[in-house]
Amino acid sequence: MSFYKDFKNTLIDITDDNFDDRSLALFDYQYHTNEIYNSYCSHLKIKKSKIQELEDIPFLPIEFFKNYEIKSENWTPEKIFFSSGTTKGIKSRNIVRDLDFFLQMAKITYEQFYGSLDQQIILALLPSYLEQGHSSLIEMVNYFLNHAQKKSRYIDTKTTKLRHLLNDDTKKMLIGVSYALLDLAAINPGSKNLSIMETGGMKGRKKEIVREHLHSMISKGFHPKNLFTEYGMTELYTQAYAKENGNLMFPNWARCLIRDINDPFTYAKKEMTGGINIIDLANISTCAFIETKDLGRNVDGFKFKVMGRFDDSDTRGCNQLF
Repeated sequence: MSFYKDFKNTLIDITDDNFDDRSLALFDYQYHTNEIYNSYCSHLKIKKSKIQELEDIPFLPIEFFKNYEIKSENWTPEKIFFSSGTTKGIKSRNIVRDLDFFLQMAKITYEQFYGSLDQQIILALLPSYLEQGHSSLIEMVNYFLNHAQKKSRYIDTKTTKLRHLLNDDTKKMLIGVSYALLDLAAINPGSKNLSIMETGGMKGRKKEIVREHLHSMISKGFHPKNLFTEYGMTELYTQAYAKENGNLMFPNWARCLIRDINDPFTYAKKEMTGGINIIDLANISTCAFIETKDLGRNVDGFKFKVMGRFDDSDTRGCNQLF
């Protein structure tokens, strides 16, 4: 069995106890099979023999996904995801080796936090993503809709009997981009047995606001039972979710590390704001070690908060709240 297949088949068995060893094994594989990642390590004069601990692993700046095809080994993509960004510049893209694997892991992750999809009604409010297409978020939500209960569907402010849909007795999860949730909240639709999951993203249509203010405005319009947060990006296979207080958490095969804001090769002290590095071990065939342009802070254990963006970074489509 190939390294790829073996690693993929054992991904959900990763625990806190073996996470470091599995990360180092994947680093070794990607160092030897990913031309761009290997060149980046060589440019930094990083020798593989010096990588002995998790903190030694170099993280590939996320900008590389705009200009290069990030691929470990040689294979033909089944799908290409593009970022939704708001700028006219080059969009990031993530080539997908196995679309079914991406979708299955997305489903497993969601269900770890929120329970079985087949027991839920999923409503989706993602107008701009539907317009642009080629979105990992749309691919994931489509999959969720197909595995959830029959009343699951996309909605917008023009949906027939919208208030009745939101206020009937059934339990529902509304997954929505921030600006669209605010637009819908402005008509004060109310809700009953409704949980909301905001995915971030003003997409240049509204002024960026802190998440606490965003949640307050959404709550006033909907009065939801719960208000959750999803954190994901084109370059990752895995999503993080926050069930309370904006404290995000990945499943066992992914982790957030906070780097020093002034030195990308050292780590920030506990409870200090810094740059977000993400280890996503589901990124077996691309690069599992991503240096993002998001700012974050560690909370207790493996939870983290997204605090905003670096000043010189492009506006991103998913979570871009300050």
